Amino acid sequence: MGHGFGRGFMGGEGVPGGRKLSSDELQLVLLALLAEQPAHGYELIRILADRSGGFYTPSPGMIYPALTYLEEIGHAVVSQEGNRKLYAITEAGRTYLDANREQATLILEALTRIGGRMADVREAFAGGEAADPDAADEFHQAGHALKRALMQKRGCTATEARRIARILDRATAEILGRQS
Repeated sequence: MGHGFGRGFMGGEGVPGGRKLSSDELQLVLLALLAEQPAHGYELIRILADRSGGFYTPSPGMIYPALTYLEEIGHAVVSQEGNRKLYAITEAGRTYLDANREQATLILEALTRIGGRMADVREAFAGGEAADPDAADEFHQAGHALKRALMQKRGCTATEARRIARILDRATAEILGRQS
């Protein structure tokens, strides 16, 4: 396993690019999770999905080859539980993880931070659902239209960004019933 941290992350902020980790990063994260407790492959998928708020959910086709590789190089050991394999970290895996703990921590913190942001976005778009189904539909359509508009304006000029910020400030004030 090499030191791939940074290749799959944009801007040095710990935000995964393209919703996936490099194989080296995934292997390191799996070791960190196995250091917390032994787990089955599908449990590891669920843990990563939960920590990232659904942003990063690796497929079995990514997890199982990574776990097999960790087993082959002696960083993980497998025991059979019925028809399922239980993976655990070995001393060699723990030594490798300890030497690369900072990278593992940065990746897991980034996934957790992204998960928190996604929860905030879901909560923001969840308003208006209970009272009137038609109003909820209009609310969701408007929210999605705003999201599309903002996505189209990514990378705009500073002048355009300020104009958009003023529009959003006025909309916020109007939503809250305040004068802008």
